Amino acid sequence: MRAEQRPSVLKVARPKCGDTLFNDHPSLASPGSPASGPSSRTDSVVANHRVAEVVRSFPLPAQSSGYFYCAKHCGLLGGRVSEKRGEWRAAESASKMMPTPVILLKEGTDSSQGIPQLVSNISACQVIAEAVRTTLGPRGMDKLIVDGRGKATISNDGATILKLLDVVHPAAKTLVDIAKSQDAEVGDGTTSVTLLAAEFLKQVKPYVEEGLHPQIIIRAFRTATQLAVNKIKEIAVTVKKADKVEQRKLLEKCAMTALSSKLISQQKAFFAKMVVDAVMMLDDLLQLKMIGIKKVQGGALEDSQLVAGVAFKKTFSYAGFEMQPKKYHNPKIALLNVELELKAEKDNAEIRVHTVEDYQAIVDAEWNILYDKLEKIHHSGAKVVLSKLPIGDVATQYFADRDMFCAGRVPEEDLKRTMMACGGSIQTSVNALSADVLGRCQVFEETQIGGERYNFFTGCPKAKTCTFILRGGAEQFMEETERSLHDAIMIVRRAIKNDSVVAGGGAIEMELSKYLRDYSRTIPGKQQLLIGAYAKALEIIPRQLCDNAGFDATNILNKLRARHAQEEPCIHLPGSIR
Repeated sequence: MRAEQRPSVLKVARPKCGDTLFNDHPSLASPGSPASGPSSRTDSVVANHRVAEVVRSFPLPAQSSGYFYCAKHCGLLGGRVSEKRGEWRAAESASKMMPTPVILLKEGTDSSQGIPQLVSNISACQVIAEAVRTTLGPRGMDKLIVDGRGKATISNDGATILKLLDVVHPAAKTLVDIAKSQDAEVGDGTTSVTLLAAEFLKQVKPYVEEGLHPQIIIRAFRTATQLAVNKIKEIAVTVKKADKVEQRKLLEKCAMTALSSKLISQQKAFFAKMVVDAVMMLDDLLQLKMIGIKKVQGGALEDSQLVAGVAFKKTFSYAGFEMQPKKYHNPKIALLNVELELKAEKDNAEIRVHTVEDYQAIVDAEWNILYDKLEKIHHSGAKVVLSKLPIGDVATQYFADRDMFCAGRVPEEDLKRTMMACGGSIQTSVNALSADVLGRCQVFEETQIGGERYNFFTGCPKAKTCTFILRGGAEQFMEETERSLHDAIMIVRRAIKNDSVVAGGGAIEMELSKYLRDYSRTIPGKQQLLIGAYAKALEIIPRQLCDNAGFDATNILNKLRARHAQEEPCIHLPGSIR
């Protein structure tokens, strides 16, 4: 390979990092020519380029040398020359040297950071709050939501609305999770926590835009939260468990407050008593799954009833079912997971027989297996037979002839609730039906409710349980009634467990706002402004209650501030207890 064929190509030995490349450097001399002095620098040579830049942009093999070409004005082209064949391979060209980008995230990933992203997250949370803002309070409006399948839902429950919204923004999803957690833990107040969280962010938004560090904001908010919790404990009213009459009155007030903002607010006194009765029937664990809610279309809301026991809808039945008795006193109950009918052959099953006697033997064996199961159930002494699997027409007629009641295809949830209430256990075989595995109740009865027939188990000795039978018109209306009762039940359970309540209707928020605002004036620095912002954010609850009721929020809040400043902490909007 001759150097004169490539006059503009310079052989560069691999220098040390940090050296400066000049054309008078011995390693930059052309092949076969002596090194030139400092005065013979030309425009075709790389001048004043750091070796670190060269090595970073154009790495060479560790044990080889390469050739670099520098055009006028230091436009650098990198390449490697095959010394065996003498052909040039272009590797990279650039008008000026730039570091190679390092790609860690997949293409299209948004990695925005800093203050603009914080402000964007706050704005997204405020949009979520706007969706549920108008549903707060007794004068709040209901939302009609239609999902992708065309199903319509009418509700003013914050958690239900946010679940149905297909939120994709990651920061906004946090508010949805807050509402879900509140619904699971407390049962009510889902709209309130969403509004409070969004208002806290709204009040600190100006400070974020001014560059205040988030850690300072968080530190101030934690201080304010601790002060607020201590103040709540100070002014809370304890539920007197020893005085049952007083406790029941307070629990009914809590239930009515939870129902006052629901679709059934006009019947809140009627349902509040039912809810308190239902919760008081439970044992000390207050298990929510021991309260069943069944919906029967037709009739008025006042036709709803509370059954002190287990009730479930009559299942599919065969001929002979009407011959069975429909009421028993102190019956034994068999709970089965056994199929009591002639089983059909499996697909492509084939049995080859040569005589009629062989075929008759197979049929007789099949019938004998079924009758053997039925006889064992009858001899166990059970009068009511419930099975998760089908009970055929032969078994139905068999039980009817012996004055026994049977129901097949019972939903698993109802079967388990019957087991927990009446005792016994669910059996997968009939070979061990002893008295220990049979349940008992005082009265079993099948009753007609509207257009449906229901099975009632009352006087259950093992566990205390109850069932709501809801009546009403449209399906959406009954579903909202069920959600409303669920919230009221959760609130009453919470009041029994925590045995303390505070005034509602915006009273506790106004008192905390006054307390924190007074405290903020006693401390210096940025925390004074941040705790003041926290105090102002608490006023969103009474303000929104006024807006939803059509009142002048500014005028009402001014009056509330004045009354709270006169040491009257229980002054609130229309009376309620939380």
